[in-house]
This record gives sequence, C-alpha cells and structure tokens, in this order.
Amino acid sequence: METPNLPAIRALRPAWNKGRIEGQKRRLRPKHVWAIRVRLELANNYRDLALFNMAIDSKLRGCDLVKIMMVNVMSSGQIKDHASVLQSNTKKPVRFEIPKGTRAPIEKWMRTNS
Repeated sequence: METPNLPAIRALRPAWNKGRIEGQKRRLRPKHVWAIRVRLELANNYRDLALFNMAIDSKLRGCDLVKIMMVNVMSSGQIKDHASVLQSNTKKPVRFEIPKGTRAPIEKWMRTNS
C-alpha cells in the first residue's frame, strides 16, 4: 500500500526576529542607569527600583535575583549591609554588598508591602 506524499504545511508569516538585532546587546552606560533610576523613583515604583539597583550592584542573573527572599536581605527589621545568594547555575553562594542607595528603596518597598 502506497502512502501519498503530502505537501508540507507552513504558515505564511514572517519570522519573529526579522529585522531585529541579534546577539549581545550593548551594556548600559551610567547615564542610562541613572535615567532608569530617576524614572522609577518618580513613578514611586519602589519594587522595580529595588530590584534594578540590586541587579546593578550584585551582577546576579535575573533568575537568581527574583529568588532573593526577605530573609536574605533583612534581619530584625533592618536591611543588611551584605547579602548572600545561592546561584542556580553554579550552586555556589555569592556574597554582595547592598549600598546605602539601594537600601532606601528596599525599605520603602517593604513598608508599602506591610
């Protein structure tokens, strides 16, 4: 018994990345970082500001950054000077400093949540 060769069915739509720049993006310049910080602060978006500041300061991957819990950052109602996070890729702990400029948005975020 023969099986007929059926034509392949393909969607006639353009590729999702057509015309976009592929590969590694340029790194943020200090003026871009400060522009983002100012906009987030003016919008009173303390959660995003705290996460953005910690991402810049700690150089953690995004998946590790969102796994940070309050216990890692706070102790007895105070924001810690240093925090330690276990990286998901390497399974090694990474210790990083939480500067004064980053502690303020974290405190404001915690006050708005409680």
